[in-house]
Amino acid sequence: LSSGEMALGQVRYSIPEEMPMGSIVGNIVQDLGLDVRRLKSGRARIFTEDGSEYIGLNVEKGTLVVAKRIDREELCKQVSPCSLHFQIILENPMELHRIDVEITDINDNAPLFMEKEYNFQVSESALPGARYSLESAKDSDVARNTVQTYKLNPTDNFKLNIVSRPDGTKYIEMVLHTSLDREKQEEHKLTLTAFDGGDPQKSGSVKINVVVLDANDNAPVFSQSVYRITVSENASKGTVVLKVSATDNDKGANEEVVYSFSHNTNSASPLFNMDPHSGEMTVVGVLDYEKAKHYEIDIKATDKGGLADTSKVLIEVTDLNDNAPVISIISLSNPIPEDSAPDTVIAMLNIKDLDSGKNGQVKCFINPDLPFKIKSSSTNFYSLMSDDVLDRETLPEYNITITAMDEGFPSYSTNKTLHLKISDVNDNAPMFPQQFMTAFITENNSPGMSLLSVKASDKDTGNNARISYFLEDSQLNGLSASAYFSVNVESGEILAVRSFDYEQTKEFNIRVKAQDGGSPPLTSNVTVKILIQDQNDNPPQVLYPVQTGGSMVAEMVPRSADVGYLVTKVVAVDVDSGQNAWLSYKLQKATDRALFEVGLQNGEIRTIRQVTDKDAVKQRLTVIVEDNGQPSRSATVVVNVAVADSFPEVLSEFTDFPHDKEYNDNLTFYLVLALAVVSFLFITCLVVIISVKIYRWRRERMFYKSSGNLPVIPYYPPLYADVGGTGTLKQAFSYEVYGTTDSRASDVKCSRPFSQNTLSVDHSATRTVPRQKTDSENMLTEVRSFNSGTAPNIPPTLLSSTSLSQRCPQFLNTVKCSVSTSQQILSYCVIIYHICINESTMIAGKCQRWNFYSRFSLDQKS
Repeated sequence: LSSGEMALGQVRYSIPEEMPMGSIVGNIVQDLGLDVRRLKSGRARIFTEDGSEYIGLNVEKGTLVVAKRIDREELCKQVSPCSLHFQIILENPMELHRIDVEITDINDNAPLFMEKEYNFQVSESALPGARYSLESAKDSDVARNTVQTYKLNPTDNFKLNIVSRPDGTKYIEMVLHTSLDREKQEEHKLTLTAFDGGDPQKSGSVKINVVVLDANDNAPVFSQSVYRITVSENASKGTVVLKVSATDNDKGANEEVVYSFSHNTNSASPLFNMDPHSGEMTVVGVLDYEKAKHYEIDIKATDKGGLADTSKVLIEVTDLNDNAPVISIISLSNPIPEDSAPDTVIAMLNIKDLDSGKNGQVKCFINPDLPFKIKSSSTNFYSLMSDDVLDRETLPEYNITITAMDEGFPSYSTNKTLHLKISDVNDNAPMFPQQFMTAFITENNSPGMSLLSVKASDKDTGNNARISYFLEDSQLNGLSASAYFSVNVESGEILAVRSFDYEQTKEFNIRVKAQDGGSPPLTSNVTVKILIQDQNDNPPQVLYPVQTGGSMVAEMVPRSADVGYLVTKVVAVDVDSGQNAWLSYKLQKATDRALFEVGLQNGEIRTIRQVTDKDAVKQRLTVIVEDNGQPSRSATVVVNVAVADSFPEVLSEFTDFPHDKEYNDNLTFYLVLALAVVSFLFITCLVVIISVKIYRWRRERMFYKSSGNLPVIPYYPPLYADVGGTGTLKQAFSYEVYGTTDSRASDVKCSRPFSQNTLSVDHSATRTVPRQKTDSENMLTEVRSFNSGTAPNIPPTLLSSTSLSQRCPQFLNTVKCSVSTSQQILSYCVIIYHICINESTMIAGKCQRWNFYSRFSLDQKS
C-alpha cells in the first residue's frame, strides 16, 4: 500500500454476556489474514469511540479477549441485538479494521416487580368482569429470557388477563370473575408470580392485598388507549406537552378521577409531571435527544372508589443542532522527517457529532496554505496527510488547525490544533562564510601557536549540525601539511606545528574540511592562505670586502686623489625583507676621520678632502652596517686603505701587518723541526747524507705535486642593482680569485671598478670575457726596472721559473709559489727572493714578511 492508502477490514463475532475475563472472543490474525509480526510492527491497538475497554487485544497471540465483565443489560438495556463496535488500528502503513461483537443474552436476571406489595380497594358491588390493572414485572433480559407468563394464586375471585396493545406491548389485569361480598370476606390476599422463559427458569412474585369496599361499580375510562406526542429537545420547563382525560359513569364523588403516573414510569418522572386533577403533562426537566430519543409513560386514572383505567403515552423527542462536532486524535506521528514523501499519513482522526440527520453530518478541513490535506478514510474517520515537500530549515514546525463543521442551522464547528514538528535529516552540508581566508604569523613562532579559527555553519540540527574540522592531506615543500599545521577537530582552530622561517618559505596554502555528524556525512572546504611575516632575525652580511682569517686586502688611494674620490664600496645584503632589509652604512672607527666618509645608503667610501703628503700611508677603517629592523642588527667590516703612489711604498708600510696566527704556529713548528734535522745531520754524517737524499726526494715530490696548472676562476657575486641608494653591489664590480693547491691561505683577491678591472663581464651573465693582459704581463718589466734602481741586481737566470726552483726550493715551499703559478705571482716571488738573498740569512728563519706580500694585490693602478 502507498503511504496515502489505508487498509480496511471488518469482522463480526458473537459471545454471551458475563464471560470470564481473559476468555477468547476470536482469532483476529486468522480472521483478518494478518501476521502476528505485523501486529507488533504496526503497534496494533483497539480504539473505541466511547472509550470503553470491554474487549482487549493479545498482540502476542493475535486474539481478542474479554477485558472486563460484560453485562448486556447494563450495556444495552432492552435494545436487541446488543453489539460492541470498535476498530483495530495498525500503523506503518496505516490500517483500520472494524470489529463488531454481538453480546447475546443469558438468563441472569429474574423477573422483578417494582413494589413489594399492591393494595386494591374493590367495591362489593363490582360486577364480574371488573378489571384491575397490575404492574408488569420487569426482567432486564430479552427475548425468551424475559417475562413470559404470570400466575395468580389463589384464583377464587380473581383471574389474570394479559392484554396486548396496538403497539405490541402487553400489560396484565386482574379480572373479577366472582362477585365479592364484604360481609363474607373483607380482605383478600393474593400472590402474583411472573416467570421468564430461560433455562433454568426464573421467577419473581409480589403480594396483592384486596380490600372490599362498598358500591362504586364503574371505573374510569381513558379517551385513548395510547397517546403519541412529539416534543423538541429544547422545550423549556413548564411546557404543557399533553392533556389526558378519563370518564367515569358513576355520579357524585364516585365520578371524580385522579390522574397519575404508573409505578413503572420512574425514568420519566424527573422530566415530566402529571397534574392529578387536570390531566396536563408538563416538562419539568431538561430533555436531551442525544441521551434519550423517546419515552414511554404509563398513566392511570383512578376514581374515589378505587376503580382505575390505564393508558400509555409515547413521547418522541425531536433533535436540534445543539452539539458541536467532537474531534478525537486516535493516531499521530510527531515529529515527521523532513524528507517524508507527499501523501504520508501523519494522523488519524475520529470526528463525531451526536446530533442526527444534517445536524450530525460533518465537514472537515484545514488551512489550504499548509502543505497538508485532510482525506476521509471511512465514516467518521479522517486522515491528515502531507501534501507537499517539507523543509525543516525553512519551517521547523507547524500549527495545524483542524476544523470540523456540521450542516445544521445554525451550524456548529470545532477546532483542534496539532503542533507538528519536522525532524531533521542531513540534507545540508556545512558552509564556511567565505571560501578563502588569510592568516598571518610572525616567523620564529612557538610551536603550537594559534593562527586563526575557521568556523562553518550547518542549517541542520542535532548530530547533523555537529561539525568536525580536518586538515586535508596535501604536500607543502615536499612534506605533508600535517607536518606544518594541525586543526582542532572541535573548534576549527588552526595551530602551527613547528616554527617557520620567512627566509625559507613566505606563505602556505592549506585546505580545511568541515564535516557534519550526519549519516552519510556532508563536507565542505575552505582554503586558508597563511602568510609568514618577517622578523629582523638576520644581521646584514658583508659581501665585499671579503673578510677571511689572516687575509689583508688593502685599497690604494693615490695622493693625488681629489675630493670625493671613490676608494671602494662596502657591499652588504640582508636576507630579511621590508624595512628589516633596509641597510645603512656608518663609519665607526678610522685612522683619520677627516679623510674618509661612508655613504649612508650606498656604502661608498670616498675622500672628503684632498689627500696630502702628511697623511699616513696605512689607513684602517671600520664600517658598521645596520638594518632598519626593531631591534636593529648590524655587521662590521674592516677596510684597509693604502695612501701611496707606488707599490714599494706600500710594501715598506704594510710589512708589520699581522698574519694568520695559526699559520705562524705551524711555520714555527716546521722551522724548529728543520733545525733539529740539520743538527742531527752534523752528528752523524751517514745519517746526514741519507737525510739529505730523503729530504731532496721529498722536495722534488712536493714540487711535482704542486706543479699542475692552476685554473683562474672568475667569481661574480649576484648582480645586485643599486636602486634608490640601498647600498647593494653595482653591476660594475666583479671579483677575481687566485690560489694554489698547496696554499694554506685562502686566496689572493683583486678588485677594482669595472672601468679598471682586468676582467670584462658579459652583462647577460652567461659567459666570462677573456682577461686583458695589461698589468700582469708587464710585471716582469716592473721587476727589471726595479732591478736598475736601489735594489741589488737580480740575476737574469732568476727570472726563469726553473732557475728559481733550483736555487731556492725552501723559499718556494715557504711562500707557496710554484713554477706553474701565473706570471704575475711568479714575478712577485722573484722580488721577495731578491730581498731574502740580500739579507744573506737563512730563508726559513728571516723571511717573515712574505705573508703580507703574498696577499697584497699588485693589480691596482696607482
